[in-house]
Amino acid sequence: MALLPPDPVYCLKSPDLSAFHSLCFHTSERIYAGTGKGTVQLWDLHTNRSPYQLPVGPSPVIALDHTEDAALLTQEKNDCVVKLWQLTNSAYVESHQVSTDHVGFCRFVYNPSAVGGPAVIVPRGGSNISILCGRTLAERQLLAVEDGAGLPPLGTVMCFLPVQLGAAGVTYLLAGYESGTLVLWDLNCSKVVSHLKLATADDECLMTLDYDPVTNRGVAGGSSDRITVFSLDRATGEIRRKSDIGIKNAGVHRVRIRKDLKVFSSAGWDGRIRIFSWKSLRPLAVLTEHRGGELLDLAYSEDKVSMWKAPIMAAAGSDGQISLWDLYN
Repeated sequence: MALLPPDPVYCLKSPDLSAFHSLCFHTSERIYAGTGKGTVQLWDLHTNRSPYQLPVGPSPVIALDHTEDAALLTQEKNDCVVKLWQLTNSAYVESHQVSTDHVGFCRFVYNPSAVGGPAVIVPRGGSNISILCGRTLAERQLLAVEDGAGLPPLGTVMCFLPVQLGAAGVTYLLAGYESGTLVLWDLNCSKVVSHLKLATADDECLMTLDYDPVTNRGVAGGSSDRITVFSLDRATGEIRRKSDIGIKNAGVHRVRIRKDLKVFSSAGWDGRIRIFSWKSLRPLAVLTEHRGGELLDLAYSEDKVSMWKAPIMAAAGSDGQISLWDLYN
């Protein structure tokens, strides 16, 4: 790497010293951050302060997202309780909740463009996945592995992502499992289209994935010392392994492809943010601001943040800080 890695433009530090488990940009001027103490902190990027804190529950908030109608979705680690919060009089009030009986680290995914209206995809017990109504959290669909489906033992579901292979809308779901197997589900019929074991050892599991429909490539990571690049056959749905990217220390909590398709980033168990070229897959930088523990989440702003006049990447860690990065300059 010819250039020295950049410094963060700013670091937000938790006022109560709690770990940050999840991140979500709410517009490009605010960040929601889920903490290890069961709260959501709202950070104003004009002042770099947290003027509002929402008590969610007794366990870490491992996932959160906001809807188009200003509602907030949260997921707690214990029993995977998912809650829907409505904004009223400048405060959030819980309107619905569901316990999914999932034991693990799989995060929900909010899909605003799902067929039939906005949906929340959540893990269920074992290998099962539920698709809930984004407005009421009522179950719409259950993806359950049936006996005789020809699948190897999958174990607990660990991550998933809706993907679009055709022009008719999002009809598929990629899911990674404890066994290290990647599965493509057809959401029209709740059936498995294809599967591929990415793990090369029995003790390796998948924990995160992302997919780019433009280049038809995806990346997946987990407990191993590599990030796997894969593709999907647009006609048959077959998952194909393309290559592996080795990393120095094993363990990745998150991989995120930036929307401009220039780079993708990984959040490591070793506290390092690794930046790669999405075109060549070449490593570009290793960011070491988080030296006090593992990294748990990454997020990109949709637009420029006015304070720094550039889009920003945010990284959250167990060290109780959120680092903000301008990777465009």
